[in-house]
Amino acid sequence: MSGSRASAPTADPSRDHVVAVDRLVDGSGCDGPAWLRVRGGVVVERGSGHAPDPGGAHPPAGAHLPAAVPGFVDGHCHGAAGVDLAVPGSDPGPVLRHHAAAGTTALVASLASAPLGRTAERLRELSPLVRAGELLGLHLEGPWLAPARRGAHAAGLLREPRPDDVEVLLEAGGGAVRMVTLAPELPGALDAVARLVDAGVVVALGHTDASAEQVRRALDLGASVVTHLFNGMPPLHHREPGPVGAALLDGRVTVEVIGDGQHVDDDVVDLVRRLAPGRTALVSDAMAAAGLGDGRYELAGAEVVVRDGVARTADERSLAGSTATVGDAVARLLARGADLPEVAALTSVAPTRALGLTGTPLAVGAPADLVEVVDGRPRRVLRRGTWLDSSS
Repeated sequence: MSGSRASAPTADPSRDHVVAVDRLVDGSGCDGPAWLRVRGGVVVERGSGHAPDPGGAHPPAGAHLPAAVPGFVDGHCHGAAGVDLAVPGSDPGPVLRHHAAAGTTALVASLASAPLGRTAERLRELSPLVRAGELLGLHLEGPWLAPARRGAHAAGLLREPRPDDVEVLLEAGGGAVRMVTLAPELPGALDAVARLVDAGVVVALGHTDASAEQVRRALDLGASVVTHLFNGMPPLHHREPGPVGAALLDGRVTVEVIGDGQHVDDDVVDLVRRLAPGRTALVSDAMAAAGLGDGRYELAGAEVVVRDGVARTADERSLAGSTATVGDAVARLLARGADLPEVAALTSVAPTRALGLTGTPLAVGAPADLVEVVDGRPRRVLRRGTWLDSSS
C-alpha cells in the first residue's frame, strides 16, 4: 500500500466495540452508511444507517470511518520480509504481518517449484495454519509447469504431473491444498486436473504454452482460474488466442492480475477489467523481497535480483514475482478512478469465489476485517477486530 497511513487506535478484541462507516462497500450490494459491532474478532451485529447509541460507552477513537471495503484477499503470495513461504522451517508470521498492514487480511500461501519431498514437508508444516484459520489455504505453483514458460522456476525442478506425485502432495496437504497451478498441455495434465478437481482443489492454468483449445479442454474438466494472466504464457495474438484469449472469453474463468505496474501495464489491467468484470482478482505474487528493498534473493531454485523494486532472475530472462502488495495495486486503481464497488469485487468477491470459499464479507459471524479508504487511498486496517499499526 503506497503512501503514509495514520497510526490506528488499538482496541481490546474481546470487548464490544462499534465501527461506524459513512460509506461501507462490501461487494454484496451494500453501499452506504453502516455500522458493525465487533467482539472476539468477528462481527456480532450489523446495521445500516447511523450506529446505535452505545449506552454511554464511547466507541474507540477512530472507529468512525469515511469509507471502507472488506479486507483484501490475496490468492497468490510467495512471501515478504525476507521469508519465502515455500522454505521448510521458515516462520510465515512476518509475511502475514507485512501483507496485513497493507490491507491483506487473508492470504493463500503459494509454494513455488521445489523438490517433491521438500514441498511435501512444507505442506505438512503449513497445513495446521490453514486449519487454524491463519491461512486461507496452500497453493502449489509448480512443479507441473511448461519449461518454455517457467519464468523464475528453475528448469531442473519441473516435472510432468504423474498420478503418484499428485497423491503424495494431496496427502501431505491433508486437505489444506486450496489451489494448484499447472500447464494443461503437459503429458498427464488433464488426468491431474480431473483428480484435483475431484479432491476439491481449485485448478489454475499457468506457466503454460497451451493453445486455446488445450485450455478449453482443461476448463471443461473443471479448471477455473488462470494464474497471473499474461505472465508465464504466450501473448494474445490475432491468429493464436492462446490462454489469454481463452480465459477472457470464457465466463467460467477467474483471471488473476498482478497490478503492480510492472507485470502488466495499467492500460492492459484496465482492458481486463472491462472484458472480465466480476471475475478478475488482484493478486500480489509477492516474493521474499517484499518490504525489504533491493538486493539478491532466491525463488523457486533461481537467483533473483531486485533493483528499483523490480524482481528479475539474475540472468535478466524473466520477472520473478513482485515486491508489492494487493494494497499497492488498489492504490494504483483508485488513482486511476476505480470506484469502491469494483475494488471490493477485485480484492474480495472475485478471489473468494475463485478459491471456492463461501460466506459474505463483514456479515454477522464473519471476521471483522476491513480497510479504511480516505481521500481515494487505502489507510488503516482492521484485522480480526483489532486495528493494525502501520508499522506492523
